[in-house]
Amino acid sequence: MKKISTIARIVVLEMIRRKDVYVMFFLTAVITLLLGSVNIFGEVGIARYLKEVCLTLVWLFSVIIAIVSTARQLPAERENRTIFPLLAKPVSRWQLLLGKFCGCWLACLLSLALFYSFFIFLSGTREGIWPLLSYLQAFWLHCLFCAVVVALSLLGSVVFSAVSANVTITTTLVVFILLLGRHLHRIATRIQDLRGRLLEVIYFAIPHLEWFDIRDLIIHNWPPLDLLTVVLDTAYAALFSAIFLVLAWLRFRRQPLD
Repeated sequence: MKKISTIARIVVLEMIRRKDVYVMFFLTAVITLLLGSVNIFGEVGIARYLKEVCLTLVWLFSVIIAIVSTARQLPAERENRTIFPLLAKPVSRWQLLLGKFCGCWLACLLSLALFYSFFIFLSGTREGIWPLLSYLQAFWLHCLFCAVVVALSLLGSVVFSAVSANVTITTTLVVFILLLGRHLHRIATRIQDLRGRLLEVIYFAIPHLEWFDIRDLIIHNWPPLDLLTVVLDTAYAALFSAIFLVLAWLRFRRQPLD
């Protein structure tokens, strides 16, 4: 665990030095505040409008941070030739993968904490209500979403040789699941042939990342989720993260490093 935590700490420090998160946070704050200064929908409507815009930007930038930061980890180690002294510590390939995963996920958690702190302050001052339990659930489910995306991007980094290919394919897959994943089963039931069965298999095989998206609950101030739902979502994210990490390790353990 000491080796894994050391690798994770190095990943977090590297992401802090890159300042990508600060730029995205600045863009989120500026765009949201500029839109908030134009009171088009009245004082009541503008609050929900701002919450929707801010959360959309947070989700967009979280996908970018999780995928890009993870996709460049192992290729950067190979390019800089630092992977050889790492594995000579000795650090096993499994420990290296797990350390990279923990570091990237922790960096996502820290960036989400910054984004959600701004969002909670913005929505609270606009609406005058502070549903902290709903905010905490939204934050935690978003962290679980990032865990699955980080594990998926880490798997892509050992499958695809180029960082750009990994980023493009992983981003496309994540966006596809978020936008269309929930509709695949309904479409499959309407197609009574091999295509419908294939869509049904895909529906049950893919990680349903849309289950972690509860923006509507926050925007419309609906009651928070029950504890069982949050626990099941946590177990679901842990399962798919573990599957992607094991697949990445099975590929990485026999992969030549040069």
